Amino acid sequence: MTITGKRRTLAQLDARTGASLVAPTLIIVAVVVVVPLVWSVVIAFQRLKLINVGRQGLFENLSVDNFVRVLTSDSLWNSLGTTVAYTTGSVILSISLGLVAAMIVRKPFRGRTLVRASFLLPYVAPVVAVTFVWRTMLNPEFGIVNEFGQNVLGWRDAIPFLSQTQAVWDVLGAEVSVPTALLTAIAFEGWRYFPFAFLFLMARLEAMSSEPEEAALVDGATPLQSFRYVVLPQLMPVIVLLTVLRTIWTFNEFDDIFLLTGGAAGTGVASVRIFELLTVQRNVGAASAQSVVLAIFLVAFLTVYAIISRKRGARL
Repeated sequence: MTITGKRRTLAQLDARTGASLVAPTLIIVAVVVVVPLVWSVVIAFQRLKLINVGRQGLFENLSVDNFVRVLTSDSLWNSLGTTVAYTTGSVILSISLGLVAAMIVRKPFRGRTLVRASFLLPYVAPVVAVTFVWRTMLNPEFGIVNEFGQNVLGWRDAIPFLSQTQAVWDVLGAEVSVPTALLTAIAFEGWRYFPFAFLFLMARLEAMSSEPEEAALVDGATPLQSFRYVVLPQLMPVIVLLTVLRTIWTFNEFDDIFLLTGGAAGTGVASVRIFELLTVQRNVGAASAQSVVLAIFLVAFLTVYAIISRKRGARL
C-alpha cells in the first residue's frame, strides 16, 4: 500500500471516529429539537383541535386556513405590537442597568464582592418567587409602593400598576397617556435580567487595559468623555451580542409576564396569545401557525443582523 493510500485510510478512520462520537449528540438533538419542530410546522397546516391530538393523521386535513386566520386577525398584530414594545423597552433597560452596575463595581472598594453577588439575586431567584414579591409590593390596597407614594410622595390615589391599561398624566399642562401595566412589566423584565448583561459587561471591563483611559484623563478629558470615547467603543461588541440574545429571549418570553399580569391590561404579548389559543380556544393548529409566524419574524431579525455584521466586518 502506498503512503497516499495509508494517509487516506487514516483520514477516513479519523472521520469515522469523529462521526461516531458526534452521532449520539446529533440523535438527541434530532429527537428533542428537530422532530418536534417539524411536527409543529405540519400541525400549523392542519385544522386540529386539542381533543383530536393523537386521533388525526399526520398529513390529514392540510390547508392554509390557520395562517389566513392568524394573519388577518387584529389580535395578532396587536400582540405583535405589544411584543415589540415590551421587547425593545426590556432589552434597553436591562442592558442599561447592567452597564451601570458594571461601572459601579469596576473599581475596587470594601464590600465589592458582596455587592457583585447581590446584583445576581434577581437573575438566580425563582421566577415564581420574584413575581409574587412584585405583585405584593405593587398591590394597590396594601402594597409598600403605593403606601410610600401616598404617604411620602403625596399620591392622591393608589395606582393599580398591574391591572391598569392606561393612565393619563399631566405633564407640563399636557395630558399624556401612559401604558401603566406594560411599563411595569418592562421594569420587571429589565430588573430581572440586568444581571445577565452585568456579567458580560463586567467580564469585558475586567479584560480592558486602563492605560488608554488614564491617558485620556491626563490629556484633559472628563470622566464622561473618557467613558464615551474610550470605554464604550470597546464595550459595543458585547452590547450588540447582548442585544441580539436578549431580543430573542424576550420576544419569546412567557412565564414572567404571565405570572405578573396574566397577559391582561395591555400586556398580551404574542406568546400569551399562543397560550390562549391552545388552552382557551383549544385550537392547536392556530397556535402552531402563530408560533411559525413568530419564528419567521425572529429569523428575519437574525438575517438582518447577520447581514449588517458581515458588512461591518468587511469594512474592518
